[in-house]
Amino acid sequence: MALFSANFPHADEPPSVLPIQVRLGAHTDFSGRGVVIAFLDSGFYPHPDLRGRILAYVDAAARRVLSGARFFHDHAMSWHGQMTSVIACGDGSTSQGRYRGLAHGAQLVLIKVSDFHNNIKEYDILRGLLWLIEHHREYNIKLCNISVGGDFPCDDPDHPLYAAIRALYDQGVLTICAAGNSGKPQLLPPASAPEALTVGGVDDHNTTDMRCWQLYHHNYGTAYDGTPKPEILTAARWIASPILPYSTMAREARWLAPLLQARTQAEAESLLKAGCADLRLGKLPCALETEAQRHALQARIHKHKLIDAQHQHVDGTSVAAAIATSVVAQMLEASPRLRPSAIRAILRATAVSLPNAPEAAQGGGILDAHTAVLAARTAS
Repeated sequence: MALFSANFPHADEPPSVLPIQVRLGAHTDFSGRGVVIAFLDSGFYPHPDLRGRILAYVDAAARRVLSGARFFHDHAMSWHGQMTSVIACGDGSTSQGRYRGLAHGAQLVLIKVSDFHNNIKEYDILRGLLWLIEHHREYNIKLCNISVGGDFPCDDPDHPLYAAIRALYDQGVLTICAAGNSGKPQLLPPASAPEALTVGGVDDHNTTDMRCWQLYHHNYGTAYDGTPKPEILTAARWIASPILPYSTMAREARWLAPLLQARTQAEAESLLKAGCADLRLGKLPCALETEAQRHALQARIHKHKLIDAQHQHVDGTSVAAAIATSVVAQMLEASPRLRPSAIRAILRATAVSLPNAPEAAQGGGILDAHTAVLAARTAS
């Protein structure tokens, strides 16, 4: 038995986080090939799992929008966009294919909207959307994933974010938004835009047994025109995500993750001695002499939510939106001419109700990835 444990629920040995394809029972013949997805987020990192498929990186955080391929930063704000883009589109190269995104064949345009103070304001989101309105035809973008939220609730149909999402919708670009994580009957722009596909979450407890599934604490409500939100739900907890390369967490995970396999005290102490500098142990002894020392290391493993040296588990409707985006990319690969209205209709028609969950909070129900792709394939 290992000396240390991960903090995710599991039924099998060795402990493992389920891949998205297994969780959703997704179609394996489609990968989003030929589809271009825009991700609008706090920041990004060119993770190895995305290698060769990033068409452009756009920095929309300043008045003068910059686009190119060399604006990446490895600071903390890069992590969130790395998470959403890799969960949706990563090819699994850093996990030997295990944590591959459903849209691992898609191409990406990454739009950064956090400012120099690590804030995200509605006008920053709008600046990114206006760039997308101007350039989506240039890159043949059909989907935009937004896993960040605005400032205040708004019922004004002329709100600039609503107008931008409406313009994209009319031009054949579907915006997919995270509902938010506070569990309140209140939505913020852009998730409250009627034309957005707003995604809530399910906590599946890391199992495919639906009897164990529960509603995630996402926001819900209606858009200004009465459209119920969210439209669909999907997995929002215990999802494998890459650790930001070269970050403090990455340095620590290099030594902490192998502790999950250490069976003897000698193995663990050898790892601690080798990783003393990265783990910032200072003058603390590398020997596991006391229960307090073991507890401190276990707490750090749990704080980082470690799966292995390169992955942690994450949660939130940001994750759910990214997963839904990857399924829609598969739908568009199966039927490239699908319009946003048809995509929304198919997803709601094929969704599965979550028992004992309020209708207002679950919308159409849980996204059925496999059935939705089959329905898209037969759509005109």
